[in-house]
This record gives sequence, C-alpha cells and structure tokens, in this order.
Amino acid sequence: MLEMIYAVAMIAAAILVYFGVRLCRRPNTRLKGVLMIVMAAVLVGNVLIATTL
Repeated sequence: MLEMIYAVAMIAAAILVYFGVRLCRRPNTRLKGVLMIVMAAVLVGNVLIATTL
C-alpha cells in the first residue's frame, strides 16, 4: 500500500513540475509556477526521506 502512495506522490510531483514550468513562462503567473515547482521538490524530498528509513 505504501508503495502505491509513493508512486502517486511522484506522479503528482512530475505533474506539478510540468505545469509549474508552463506557468513560469507567462509573466503574470510566474510566482505561482515557482511555488508549484517548490512544492514538487518538497514532495519528492518527503518521498525520499520516507523510503530511506
């Protein structure tokens, strides 16, 4: 069950990065895009921490 949760989290992180980059290209939504990329990095970090314990 945990493996499935980690997989979904990694897929969500990839989607966040994709749409974050798309939002960064527009000047009026750049901050939202950067925040989405930061959220993806935090999510990947949490998965890495949880899987190495």
